[in-house]
Amino acid sequence: MEDLIYASATTLARRIRERDISSEAVVQAYLQRIEEVNPRLNAVVHLATEEALEAARAADAALQKGDSAGTLHGVPFTVKDWIDAAGMPCTGGDSRFKERVPGEDATVVTRMRQAGAILLGKSNVLADNPLFGRTNNPYHLDYGTTGSSSGEAAIIAAGGSPMGLGSDSGGSIRQPAHACGIAGLKPTTGRIPLTGHFPFISAMNDPRTTIGPMARFVEDLALLLPILSGVDWKDPSVIPMPLADWRAVEPASLRVAFYTHHEEADPTPETAETCRQAARALESIGARVEEILPPSIEEAYTLTRQYWQRPESADSEMWVPDGEVHLSSEQVEAHLFRWDRFRRRLIAFMGHYDVILTPAAEQPATPHGTSEGRIPYTLPYSLTGWPCVVVRAGTSPEGLPIGVQVVARPWRDDIALAVARHIEQKCGGWQPPTLGAAG
Repeated sequence: MEDLIYASATTLARRIRERDISSEAVVQAYLQRIEEVNPRLNAVVHLATEEALEAARAADAALQKGDSAGTLHGVPFTVKDWIDAAGMPCTGGDSRFKERVPGEDATVVTRMRQAGAILLGKSNVLADNPLFGRTNNPYHLDYGTTGSSSGEAAIIAAGGSPMGLGSDSGGSIRQPAHACGIAGLKPTTGRIPLTGHFPFISAMNDPRTTIGPMARFVEDLALLLPILSGVDWKDPSVIPMPLADWRAVEPASLRVAFYTHHEEADPTPETAETCRQAARALESIGARVEEILPPSIEEAYTLTRQYWQRPESADSEMWVPDGEVHLSSEQVEAHLFRWDRFRRRLIAFMGHYDVILTPAAEQPATPHGTSEGRIPYTLPYSLTGWPCVVVRAGTSPEGLPIGVQVVARPWRDDIALAVARHIEQKCGGWQPPTLGAAG
């Protein structure tokens, strides 16, 4: 069974397409794996077992007739419980919405289905929530997963899903990917529609949040990105920006800036060394690597805290503030000015580099009930809207994954993917979990 549950989505798609394996066998293997590990992980909160098996049989029948739905024909996937899938509960882990069942797919779910992928179920959100409880880390069940795409990262890492969809505002794809040792992409803001995200996201009010792919392997992020990208004529923030081929990027030709510490970031020694090891892996092939701190990077926390003081609308058609108003109109305008100044300073810095390499977090996953630490590495690049890939590059003394973050220029998601792929190959990438210990 490991031949299926630990394979890349790219490999599964090829083998199904070549009729080397059936979609039904693949879907059954992943459903069996979920049944085996989910009681210990609490990562999957809704399953579509019969619907998935029926779709798999239909996919196999189509191939027998010479028909194919697309790139992901017959390959299963999972979705964070903040993204709508028609006919399945989408609660956001909030008891107030436990009866909420959307009638339409989010745009990204529609695009996955149109490419032939088969939805297995919905994954848990946040470190803990009142409706479904906490998700456990597959590398140590007494540890957490961090970030809101927590269940998605955990079930993918444990072999219960080959790929999935998460969302990221300040690091909610990147932090769980780091904690669970998988790969996650926060794409350039404006590349993938937010239509069908729950809660509602107004891209004009919140240009930080994106939907993005999560998988065990970087090649699968690259496989999903073109499927998910492009205008849907519903989210006005999305533009028809072409996507370059990540396989055409030569990492040896790139200029790389990296850093590990600043006044808002104090990583563990193993975390800092993992980032340095990734930098050396790039330097060894000829990339021009320089340890240097981008300007004003320590302002990201202050800007984000000010952003959190601004209410957002809980409704897409009416202004329904989701919290109290803490800032005056002048304070909001001042905040937007400082945010824009931050972006201007960083884009000027990026004129001299192709990539910024950082740790993904200050520390690996932590035991339940303890501080998860700060997220000073992911916040800045949410504020800029640049593409970021997190990939595993090391291991803590406790056996927990340590990820690094690869940041590229806006719209150069291809470069971020290519560099992350090289680090994955040189530094180990995803490793099968132990599902060890239980408090």
